[in-house]
Amino acid sequence: MAEFTVNAQRFDPYKNFKFRVKWDGRYVAGVSKVGMLKRTTEVVKHREGGDPSSSRKSPGRTEFDAITLERGVTHDTEFEKWANKVWHVGAGLGAEVSLRDFRKDMLIEVYNESGQLAMTYKVYRCWVSEFQALPDLDANANAVAIQHIKLENEGWERDQEVPEPSEPSFTVPAG
Repeated sequence: MAEFTVNAQRFDPYKNFKFRVKWDGRYVAGVSKVGMLKRTTEVVKHREGGDPSSSRKSPGRTEFDAITLERGVTHDTEFEKWANKVWHVGAGLGAEVSLRDFRKDMLIEVYNESGQLAMTYKVYRCWVSEFQALPDLDANANAVAIQHIKLENEGWERDQEVPEPSEPSFTVPAG
C-alpha cells in the first residue's frame, strides 16, 4: 500500500466536474455525468433471551447501487456495444447474450482543478442493465441529446495506490 503524505495547503474538497471513466484499458469519450457510488448494508436486529427490552444490531448483506453514466449522443458506439453484449436484438435464439464478456471492470478517475489525478475508484463486474440510446426528441427544445447506461456492479473500492497530488503554486511577480 502506498504511503500518503497530507497536503497541508489543501483545505478545500475536490470539485465534482473533472473526471474520466475507463474500461477495456481506454477512456470512454464524452462522459458528462457519473452517478454516485453508494453501498448499503442491511441491519440485522436480534436480541438476547435474557434482555427482552432492547435489541442488538449487526451488519447483514451489503448491496451496491447501480451507477448511471451519461454523455452526449455521438458516433462513438461504446455504450451501445456494451449494452448489446447483454442483449443483442436479432442475434438468434441462444446467442442474445455474450456470457463470456458482458461484465467489465471500470475505473472512475477524479481530478483536481489543475487536472492532476486526485483519486481513482475501481468498480467491479459491471454490466449494462439499462441503455437509453436517444432521449425524447423535441423540435422546440434547445438541448444536447443525452444517452445513458445504467451499470449494475458487484462492488467498488478506492485505489489506495493513487497518491494525493502535489499541487502547483504560482509566483506572482512584484508589480
